Amino acid sequence: MRKTFFTYCAVALLAVSMLCSCDNNKFHVKGNITEAKDSVLYLENMSLDGPVKVDSVKLSAGGDFSFSGKAPEAPDFYRLRIDRQIINISIDSTETVTVKAALPTMATGYTIEGSEECNIIRELTLKQIELQSRIIAIQRDNTLNYNATIDSIESTIERYKEDVRNNYIYKAPMRSSSYFALFQTIGNTLIFNPMQNEGDVKVYGAVATSWDAYHPDAVRGQNLHNIAIEGMKNVRILRNKRMTQQIEADKISVASLIDIALEDNKGNIRSLTDLKGKVVMLDFHVFGSSDSPKRIMQMRDIYNKYHSQGFEIYQISLDTDEHFWKTQTAALPWVCVRDPQGINSSNIAAYNVQKIPTFFLINKNNEVQMRDEQIKDINAEIEKMLK
Repeated sequence: MRKTFFTYCAVALLAVSMLCSCDNNKFHVKGNITEAKDSVLYLENMSLDGPVKVDSVKLSAGGDFSFSGKAPEAPDFYRLRIDRQIINISIDSTETVTVKAALPTMATGYTIEGSEECNIIRELTLKQIELQSRIIAIQRDNTLNYNATIDSIESTIERYKEDVRNNYIYKAPMRSSSYFALFQTIGNTLIFNPMQNEGDVKVYGAVATSWDAYHPDAVRGQNLHNIAIEGMKNVRILRNKRMTQQIEADKISVASLIDIALEDNKGNIRSLTDLKGKVVMLDFHVFGSSDSPKRIMQMRDIYNKYHSQGFEIYQISLDTDEHFWKTQTAALPWVCVRDPQGINSSNIAAYNVQKIPTFFLINKNNEVQMRDEQIKDINAEIEKMLK
């Protein structure tokens, strides 16, 4: 009997120990989201392939929630989400992170306890939102011409990068907040773009090297290395192209079309080569520039005059504000697409666009005939090509 009793105690203690061990190997995210009754709150893992649902809960009037998950072997990223309201979270190990927010301002007005990294990520998120607002304000400033707009946007982004690079990333490249900073975007374009900028490649390389030391064998660290290596290759190629393939505007010759396929303002992919058989004006444009309204009126006149004869306009917007672009193009009758890469677009490089706006005339055989600087009489050239 005594033996059985001690055996029972030993089994019970082992069970308790196993339960404690399991709980000690988990992270916890809990808190309170007010003004969100009946809303579904998701905890999602931000994997390299995109968000993956971990758990969800329908919030009560009080808004309390509690999630848990297996502790990662290396720093990982999660987010709390209600519809499009998002709070980004970094999980290093078995910490408990407490989040408090209210739904109308959940993405910007939240507080967080239990993780210094999460608080730094919050700082970076608010900085990125402020940067986006500044860029939109610059684009909508009608007192600026195109060149002034681009210069102002580029200098604003560069100041942001300098701040984040020196005060966050280089200061502690091994931290998850530094990794997070690398993948911040404006629209769909990376702020630190290793495929376009040699300095940005070095930033990626610094974080990758640090993650190797502090988080060996981490998949995210390996991914950073791959990005940095590809970036170095791509930057080298771009540098060589700029050195050896500068095409003067007055020397452009008839060439087969370099195809462009982008999403239009109705959500459909429109390909430039699909317009074969028509005379096409390929136009690079920024609707946020001060001279845009006048130019659009001129294009309307040309389109109305020649469209019934087989003329089409394929207009590429380089505006970063997608909603603004859709509003500006809603009533335009021609093909309106938007390049999410903006002024960093590979299509600009492919067509050697040196200024905006710029347009090209393409004949019925999908061959580039001339660019705007070569054209003295636009109507005469279109009529000649329509014959």
